[in-house]
Amino acid sequence: MEDFYLIHCWIEHPIRPVDQLYTYYSSKELLPGMRIKVDFNNRESIGFVENVEKTNQSLEEIKNTLKIEIKPVLEVLDEEPLITEELHDLAMYLKDTTLSTTISCFQAMLPSKIKPISSKQTIVNEQFVKVSDEEYSLTPKQLEAFLYVKDKGEVLYKDLRKKYPNVAKALIDKGALIRYEKEKEATDIQVDMRSSKLPLSIEQKAVMDEFNHTKDDVYLLRGVTGSGKTEVYLQLAEEVLKEGKQVLILVPEIGLTPQMIERVSSRFGVGLAIYHSGLNPQEKYEQYKKVKNHKASIIVGTRSSIFLPFQNLGLIVMDEEHDGSYKQDSQPSYHCRDIAIFRAKYHHCKLLLGSATPSLESYARAMKGVYHLLKMEHRINDQLPTVSIVSMKDALQRGESFILSNALKDKIQDRLTKHQQVILLLNRRGYHSILKCKTCGEVIRCPHCDIAMSYHYEDKMMKCHTCGTSIRVPYECKSCGSREGFTKYGFGTERLEEELQKEFPNARLLRMDRDTTTKKNSHKNLLERFGNQEADILLGTQMIAKGLDYPNVTLVGVVNGDEGLTRTDYRSCEVTFDLLMQAAGRSGRSEEEGEVIFQVYDPTHYAVQCAARQDYETFFKFEMQYRHDGLYPPYRYFIAITVQSRNQKIVDETALFIKSMLVGDYKTIGVISLLKIRDLYRSRVLLKGTDLDSMRNDVRNLLGKEELKGKDIRIDVNPMVLD
Repeated sequence: MEDFYLIHCWIEHPIRPVDQLYTYYSSKELLPGMRIKVDFNNRESIGFVENVEKTNQSLEEIKNTLKIEIKPVLEVLDEEPLITEELHDLAMYLKDTTLSTTISCFQAMLPSKIKPISSKQTIVNEQFVKVSDEEYSLTPKQLEAFLYVKDKGEVLYKDLRKKYPNVAKALIDKGALIRYEKEKEATDIQVDMRSSKLPLSIEQKAVMDEFNHTKDDVYLLRGVTGSGKTEVYLQLAEEVLKEGKQVLILVPEIGLTPQMIERVSSRFGVGLAIYHSGLNPQEKYEQYKKVKNHKASIIVGTRSSIFLPFQNLGLIVMDEEHDGSYKQDSQPSYHCRDIAIFRAKYHHCKLLLGSATPSLESYARAMKGVYHLLKMEHRINDQLPTVSIVSMKDALQRGESFILSNALKDKIQDRLTKHQQVILLLNRRGYHSILKCKTCGEVIRCPHCDIAMSYHYEDKMMKCHTCGTSIRVPYECKSCGSREGFTKYGFGTERLEEELQKEFPNARLLRMDRDTTTKKNSHKNLLERFGNQEADILLGTQMIAKGLDYPNVTLVGVVNGDEGLTRTDYRSCEVTFDLLMQAAGRSGRSEEEGEVIFQVYDPTHYAVQCAARQDYETFFKFEMQYRHDGLYPPYRYFIAITVQSRNQKIVDETALFIKSMLVGDYKTIGVISLLKIRDLYRSRVLLKGTDLDSMRNDVRNLLGKEELKGKDIRIDVNPMVLD
């Protein structure tokens, strides 16, 4: 009797009731971590193998034993497991800590070409040629091409045709060369010039010595902007690479990857992999395979690169660790820092968190000794920029522009005269923030979201910055029917660019925001142009506020610098402080003295004052007192439970049920009605307490209730944003 294998697998399906193992059978032995095609509820679906059980029972006996009729595996999609044992354990950890479904955790780990989801995406193959073992009579030109391939081992067929256009096909027809296909692989980054490591300052050397000669797992490096944190990363990476181990350097946003990639590649040459949202699906898959096949020793990437299939990690660096981009919004709502800690522990390697403005949670852990605190409190050039605060209330009373104060305009003109560069930050894109009806005062809102749309002058369109919907400015007000037109309020980067062009007609401008960085490699191209001094002024949103290093920038202006303080979110002060202090750090990073101007409406606020003094410690004390008094993180844990549906009644009833069921040694806040997003009504219940495991356990038990089946419920453990 033929042996069968019982295949226990997770099914590709987003709803929670399906988050359990299902059993199929196969005549072949499969391995955990492989993808299979199966019939699930009369629909072809993808399964992800969890474990395999050999049986010598017949199918009839199996049916009688399990009390169900099991179906065969339709197709095996992989020759080897996609998920290593480590990544499997990580997925289970992720499922447990973020209260997500198993399949969503696997999907978060894999590039779209191979993630367990029904997809028509195919992996790109390329044609290669290699020499055969047969002997043939060849012409001199054919022999030259034959020996070229023999020397290389294998050659891309298209490259051979380019080099020997009239010979390649003849060699294949003769059988002297064999043509075959294999998966397209990532090409190595070309390095024009190698750089040497820089001499270390006393502080840099002390930090490296302390890092190397202590045995802790997680280190937090608080280094002021311009103190040389990147050089410390690179020299620590060099030591690890010499041991034959891999290094992962995480950056929060795609805008920071070009400079880090340039520094890493020029220092170490080949063996570099990059992984971020700017790559297309095929490129992501190629980089994934490069890491999996041990062809990458050092990896630079954004949040999702933390899931790459490393074999022998020796160091993880998480630069700008405070940045909110490290938190995933959709399920599983993980924080990259938590995954980095898990992987560092698994590989017995150290994790280095770096920032000039560490998150309050990380710095509090460092103060308690949970993380090992390292400090670099002086710049390499030993001079911080001079910071001036301009009160825009006073400036407006003096009749100055509401966009650019006279003080900032004078400083810009001075830098243009000296042929130095300027960075201007305004954390709002578009032309006007909102348009209000002149008759009734109603704001033009997105038809799919309860959010005001912004006017974009270049497109002559109103745009929703949440769902991306674009509409023309309406002819009449939808609220009152008036045709008197709309009053424009606020301004964004488009309007700032126009103002600069008017004030400084000869200045060369570059604008960097989401509207100008949609094309492939646009971040890299814009930053290269500014780095090559093809522009005098770089203006943009928060993506230009951190990590960038340009020696010729001697002035940074922050426009509407305290706008973030108007938000109701408990992190608004921290986010504002980070933005101001990080932006200020872009100025005066070489020999020339740097200046910074904050244009704000509340110049006395402690977030503004501390950022102006580059005083993290004082801000930390102020903010921690506020968090303590308000019982906010890190003194309390949060779990946000959000219900969403196109039906308002379903949202209300479900949220009330959730609130009624969650009773424990924690506070249940809500039901809180949230703004409609993408035509979905939303309500939230918030848990707040000191015992996170107990809160998680109660939510986990709740999610299994029959009353919640089929409901769209999003769980965010320790959410970064609540407004």
